[in-house]
Amino acid sequence: SHDPTLAASSPPNNKPPRPAPASAPAPMMVELMPGVPYVALDVECVATAPEHNCRATAQIALVSHSEQPILNLYVKPEGNIASYLEPLTGLNKELLDTHGMPIAQAMAILREHLPKNSVLVGQNIKKDVEWLELQEGVDFGGMVDLSALFRVWNSKYSSFTYFGLDHASTCCLGQANDGAAHNAVTDAVKSMQLFNLYCRTQNNREELSKMHAKLLATPVAASFAKQNPTYEGCCMGNRKTCKCGAPFFS
Repeated sequence: SHDPTLAASSPPNNKPPRPAPASAPAPMMVELMPGVPYVALDVECVATAPEHNCRATAQIALVSHSEQPILNLYVKPEGNIASYLEPLTGLNKELLDTHGMPIAQAMAILREHLPKNSVLVGQNIKKDVEWLELQEGVDFGGMVDLSALFRVWNSKYSSFTYFGLDHASTCCLGQANDGAAHNAVTDAVKSMQLFNLYCRTQNNREELSKMHAKLLATPVAASFAKQNPTYEGCCMGNRKTCKCGAPFFS
């Protein structure tokens, strides 16, 4: 039989309820392991061809937990160098011709100074490890990626905002790069300074919140790749302006 009350009722709403905004995950905690050396590692590369993923290691820096340089090795890559990317890397032909050594020699020196149980600290540290073909569990014990430590939860989008080394150094260390060329030693020192700062601050929620707020509120300076989609004919790997067609892996 026909029930008039059913006909008059609103049609069922089959749309799922809008999820509530995700709450901020707890900040990452670093638990320093006694007797384990923490070292910052940084690599600068030159371009070997126009594609953005054609790079060769040209400088390797290792810095101690106490923020003191241990190694500064210049490497003279074998084969063609399409560009030294000097405004970005601070490297040039004269520097590498004068101080550069074969990569095999540089890696032997690095391994001599790198304890097998060490934890490597750095910005996107996995990329440096890949460039040097180091093996976790063989050449070193573990990694700490600064981009994960200094990420900030954006409640509007329920996701993390990640920052580069220059921005974190500007906001948290008061060390603005101001577009100057990079240097592996300087960057490795900054990396360890940021790591130590985070370890000192991680249990102080108020200070951590202030740091996060400053990271979000401070305008991010345009990167070299954003300002220079190509340099000396070499693609800089900006996703929005890449024309070389080489793949992106991250």
